[in-house]
Amino acid sequence: MLRRCRNMIRNSKSVSVLFVAAAVIIMTGLLSSVTWAGKQIPVTNRGSVVDTLHGVVIPDPYRWLEDQESAETREWIKTQNEYTHSFIDSLSGRDKLKARLTELMKIDRIGIPTERNGRYFLSKRSADQDLFVIYMRDGLGGKDEALIDPHSMSEDRSTSVNLLDISEDGTLLAYGIRKGGADELTVKIFDVDKKMDLPDELPSGLYFGISIMHDNSGFYYSRHNILLGSRVYFHPMGGDPEKDKEIFGEGFGPKAGIGAGITDDGRYLMIVVFHGSAGQKSEIYYKDLKGDGSIKTLVKDIDARFSPKYGGGMLFMQTNWDAPKGRILTVDLKNPARENWNEIIPETEAVIEDFSIAGKKLFVNYLENVVSKVKIFEPDGKLVREISFPTLGTVSGVRGRWKRNEAFFVFTSFHVPTTIYRYDVKKGDKKVWAKLDVPVDSDKLVVKQVWYDSKDGTRVPMFLVHSSDIELNGNNPTLLTGYGGFNVNLTPGFRSTGVLWTEYGGVYAVPNLRGGGEFGEEWHRAGMFENKQNVFDDFIGAAQWLIDNGYTCPSKLAIRGGSNGGLLVGAALAQRPELFGAVVCTYPLLDMLRYQKFLLGKFWVSEYGNAEDPEQFKYIYEYSPYHNITEATEYPSTLFITGDSDTRVAPLHARKMTALLQMANSSDNPVMILYDTKAGHSGGRPLSKTIEDTVDEMSFLLWQLGMQK
Repeated sequence: MLRRCRNMIRNSKSVSVLFVAAAVIIMTGLLSSVTWAGKQIPVTNRGSVVDTLHGVVIPDPYRWLEDQESAETREWIKTQNEYTHSFIDSLSGRDKLKARLTELMKIDRIGIPTERNGRYFLSKRSADQDLFVIYMRDGLGGKDEALIDPHSMSEDRSTSVNLLDISEDGTLLAYGIRKGGADELTVKIFDVDKKMDLPDELPSGLYFGISIMHDNSGFYYSRHNILLGSRVYFHPMGGDPEKDKEIFGEGFGPKAGIGAGITDDGRYLMIVVFHGSAGQKSEIYYKDLKGDGSIKTLVKDIDARFSPKYGGGMLFMQTNWDAPKGRILTVDLKNPARENWNEIIPETEAVIEDFSIAGKKLFVNYLENVVSKVKIFEPDGKLVREISFPTLGTVSGVRGRWKRNEAFFVFTSFHVPTTIYRYDVKKGDKKVWAKLDVPVDSDKLVVKQVWYDSKDGTRVPMFLVHSSDIELNGNNPTLLTGYGGFNVNLTPGFRSTGVLWTEYGGVYAVPNLRGGGEFGEEWHRAGMFENKQNVFDDFIGAAQWLIDNGYTCPSKLAIRGGSNGGLLVGAALAQRPELFGAVVCTYPLLDMLRYQKFLLGKFWVSEYGNAEDPEQFKYIYEYSPYHNITEATEYPSTLFITGDSDTRVAPLHARKMTALLQMANSSDNPVMILYDTKAGHSGGRPLSKTIEDTVDEMSFLLWQLGMQK
């Protein structure tokens, strides 16, 4: 920072005055900014906080920025935003960029429908709308009728709605109201025929499922308390939520998540307890709603993941128990002893990503080398057929009911806009039900998968997307993005920013890092706890491969990641700053010694570990981005993005890291933060705001990589 200030001062007329001012700022922290060329360069006051952890002295000069509501932090946010926008808002090409993003994003969008009693419920956003509206379609050929429109719920369109559940007869609808991007929802019940909300309302909170009784007498729900953990309750319709009866959850702590749902036939309440941030271990309990009503244990003492679905009087369970890539078992709940479980679909080389039931069949979604394949089986495991698709891509959201002869699913790829199909189970026939009408020429896009060696020799796949008419000359602007954690799969999918990047002559790259679930639980575990460095090595290896194989060079290579992906790019930035030309780090985890102390951080201890443990401290401290920034180092241009309403990953990570990197950076590359006082982790922003934010982010990248048009 001092070097950068000095370089700026040399170009200023008021050399002596500015140099003294800059020196005072850096050495004493008494001032908050210095003027150069009419713009304010923020310099953050350094505190004197020092921790000693397991005998290691650890300074934390920006601890004061953890207090989000203090006057000092609010002033810091204001100053930083003004500084960032003083550059971003004046960049050339923004109007053209916004116009193209508007074409790509301001389109009619529709979600997968859910059928109940011949009625189809869905979320839809027209091209001229900012937010998704909940609709009902009476029959397949019926007209869509708006039921819940959130546009009038807030002047700035920051309040959105989510469809949570629908009663068996299609007359009641549970939905959630989200303010800003917070994870918390307020739950309401809507009478579909009367077109009005019922008095029943659950206060804002973290809910892991709402399930309405088949006779509409009430509903079950799971609510999570950060201090106590998850609990399952029953709410009688018309009753006082404060008096709702707790039926399950006592004894489970805050690190366990509990979900509950009623089976399609209304017979059972299935309760799943998830242990671990990625549900590495599951417990399954069930309650016979027509029997004695007691809660019985099905799975408790197996260190594996179980995912149940019920149909035709049989429980089907997807599990990685003795099968890291997955298999499917059946259980008769009338005779549920473990020795009576049957394996109907065994483990194969392809990973079972998930499965669904529809039309008395099982739809099993496989990942084979990170490409979706869907196979249909009889309940006894006999293969019926495989669904074919036009290109490599991703199938998701397979939705259907045991007694209905239809299923809906989504197909997408990097160059194929999201398409929803309706599948006739008996005929084996799929037809397009809805397709995004995006103005893009898919034929001009090249999509391919390559493999490279990571640092330890592990073979890692990566998808590459670029225009067919560019020359790959080793100087192509390249945007590399990844995730690598929590068993999350990064499969081919249509992304407006990816398409836009290729239209500006760039290469878009997505590696499938360890820590994800693309190759099963072993792949996941190879990127967690003491193996977390593998994820960063895989990402750095992808960057090096792109350089070595004539796609790009460091000055033309940008990286982007959010949440756990923000940790990823933060670690890459700290470990190999010379390898990148620009970094966009959104809603990130960066101070890994303290992350577990804030918001939902304790949930992720099963993925990262906890620095309060002396053995885990050793490897966490080695990679924690905030603790591996070195003063007087040339760092690439960096943009942090976060917001006040992120109630999942505390925004303090981005605030502290921005201050630290601005201080430590000795290059002339800018370090900035875009801080939204309303946005959060879970989205919920109006489309117009999303477009504006994307323009800011893409403008930064195009500016730093010299791609403005």
